Parts: sequence; structure tokens; C-alpha cells
Amino acid sequence: MSTDTVGAGVATSEATTAGRPMDLLRFATAGSVDDGKSTLIGRLLYDTKSLFTDQLEAVEAVSAARGDEYTNLALLTDGLRAEREQGITIDVAYRYFATPRRKFIIADTPGHIQYTRNMVTGASTADLALILVDARKGLVEQSRRHAFLCSLLRVPHLVLCVNKMDLVDYDQAVFDTIADEFTAFAAKLDITDLTIVPVSALAGDNIATRSTNMPWYEGPALLHHLEHVHIASDRNLVDVRFPVQYVIRPQSTTVTDYRGYAGQVASGVLKPGDEVMVLPSGFTSTISAVETADGPVEEAYPPMSVTVRLANEIDISRGDLICRPHNAPTPTQDIDAMLCWMDESQPLRVGGKYAIKHTTRTARTIIRALNYRLDINTLHRDETATELRLNDIGRVHLRTTVPLLADEYRRNRTTGGFIIIDESTNRTIAAGMIV
Repeated sequence: MSTDTVGAGVATSEATTAGRPMDLLRFATAGSVDDGKSTLIGRLLYDTKSLFTDQLEAVEAVSAARGDEYTNLALLTDGLRAEREQGITIDVAYRYFATPRRKFIIADTPGHIQYTRNMVTGASTADLALILVDARKGLVEQSRRHAFLCSLLRVPHLVLCVNKMDLVDYDQAVFDTIADEFTAFAAKLDITDLTIVPVSALAGDNIATRSTNMPWYEGPALLHHLEHVHIASDRNLVDVRFPVQYVIRPQSTTVTDYRGYAGQVASGVLKPGDEVMVLPSGFTSTISAVETADGPVEEAYPPMSVTVRLANEIDISRGDLICRPHNAPTPTQDIDAMLCWMDESQPLRVGGKYAIKHTTRTARTIIRALNYRLDINTLHRDETATELRLNDIGRVHLRTTVPLLADEYRRNRTTGGFIIIDESTNRTIAAGMIV
């Protein structure tokens, strides 16, 4: 692949802002079919000079072959052949770009109703969700569906992009109607931060720079908002949670007494000298060092991957959890959770037995009860439901073979989330959020 970028100014991954490493914003795009998600992402990549020359040339060639009168930037993200042939997005496509201020990972999720599970996958780790609405159509069922899913997945920031404003002559009344309707709907959901921006992804209005076609809009351009939205306070820095992923014992004759516990900080701050407790054993110790691949650090916070060393030798293995002695999750085998069913071949049924993976711990589980299936279009609860099929969401009660060291999902998305696995095929068949 050519390493020439279109224009200049693409930031490297080592770039810093005022001497500090740039932070990373993960955001997911969602919306109904043909709302322009892929075009919007292509426009962001193009306007931030994040494209290779041969990428742009390939898109221009395909656009010309299809008879498009413009460079179809949507082709940059619709990478699968089936997506290009059908003109739709099927899988979750991840794209990366950077500006001098921040690095970004985009999860481009499908708009079709049958791909709800893909939307859940893409938004589960997102800091921000970007929902597109066609200005000509206004809010549709999928708009509300995706807003609800973002609320359910506790995505901290939501941006509604009213796209294709060029096709309604940049009419402020059209924008205001959609904005008022969505704000009223969002008030029923648990959405803490909502921003609404009128854009034209095809023409580039209000994407990277403020548009002169909409002088009535006084807010920032989309890219400016993405660069400046405050995400540091979204992370839980109070509850120390460090799931142990791997025990490091170098098999070296020169290093005989090294024992470290590697993993990713789920929440809280870890510092040398801190008193900690290990679950499920309950033994306590003191942190002697926190190390990264680049050497020791003074503190570790989410989502850093580190190795923690303790002052005492404690029997710790994969699946154990390091936390504070007076701030620990309650080990439990009985769990209430919201479950998104992802399996096409078989539905969830009460009494079904599966494997469950929670942080770094794996156990077996049985579905004790299905409390209700949720209609995410009307928010109606069907308490007579006896199963969950593909893309269904419902509240279930689980019983696990070993205690899970869990928190509520609303408090901690890492220790509050889990996946269900079919033991016969080893496929992920559901994702859950602990209530």
C-alpha cells in the first residue's frame, strides 16, 4: 500500500498535546439505512487527511465505474463486496484517524434492524455514539431504536446528526422540528449528554468546518465537537477493579523472585504503596510496583494495561480480581441482567446451560428465568415471553457455577458486562449487562 497521504497534517500515533499523550475517543455511528453513515465517515477521513493516495484513487475508480457523478466516499467504509453490491453496511467496520488534538476509532455499525447485535457490539466500548437522521424523513423507528440501545449500553455522549440538509435547502424549520422531537424522546431515556448538529456529509457542511449555508446554526462543527468532548470524567476512577489476566513468572536464572500480575485496569487508580485485596481469597497486600512495557509508572488508570507487583506472595491466578479492602464487589452466583441474544441457529430458553465469560473469569451458567422480552421500538415489556431470538433483548436471571466478582453495569461497564458462549460451537451467542 502506498504510504503517501492525501495532503499533509495526518497525526502519528505518538503525537502529543502539550507534552502529554493524546487521548483516544472511540465512537460508534448508527442510523437507518441510507442515512449516510458511511459517507459521513468517508468525509471525516477525507477532511482530516487520513487517506492514502491509492485508497482515494481506488474509490474514484469504483465511483466512475458505477456511474456516480461524484467521488462516493461511502466506499471507504463499505469494505465487504456484499456491502458494495447491495449499497448497505452489514458488518461493524472499524476505521482509525487522528487530528493534532485527538486520536479516534470509529465503529461503523449497520442500520438494518436484523443487525441489532452488530450495533450492540460496536457501541459497547464507545465513549460517544453518533446517530444519523435523514433530514427529509425525520425520525424513524431505527433512530429511536439506536438511541435506546445507546442508553442501554450506557454510552456517555450522544450526537444526533441531521444529515442531508442540502436536500431540504438548509431549512432551519426542518432541523428544529427533528431536534425538538428527538430531545423529547431522549428525555425518556438515560442520556446524560446530547448534542444535535445539522450536516451534509456529501457536501461537507458542518463536518470539519462550520458551514456558511447554515448561518442560523450557532454550535460547533462535528469534528470540533469530537475533538473537544470531555471524556476523562466518564471513567470510573473511584472503584479499583483490576481483573488478573496473566501471572508473569520469568523462567530465567537471573530473575528468580519476580512475580507480576498482568491485566487491564477496569476502573480506579492503582499506585505503589496502596493497600489492596485479592478476590475471591480475600487476602490483602500492598502494591510494590506498577509496570508497563516501557517501565515502572507512578500510577495506573483505565484503560491502561499494566503489570502489578505485590509486597506479599499470594496465591493469585487468572480470573482473580485486585480491588480495595473496603471497596469490593460482592461475589455472587445469582445475577439479574439485560441480555441481547445474538445467535441465529437457536433461541434462548429457560433452563439452557451455557458458558459465561466475565472479565477474565470463565464459568458455566444456567438461565433460571426470563422476566420479560423488551420491544425496543415501543419500550413495552412482554412478560409472557418464553424465549429470546436473534436480536431480541430481555431481562433474565442467571445462576453461575462459581461466584462472579461483578458490579452493576451502570457503575462499571467492564465488570458489569459479560458474554454468553455456546460450549458446543464456542460461538458468542449473547451479550449481557448486569442490572
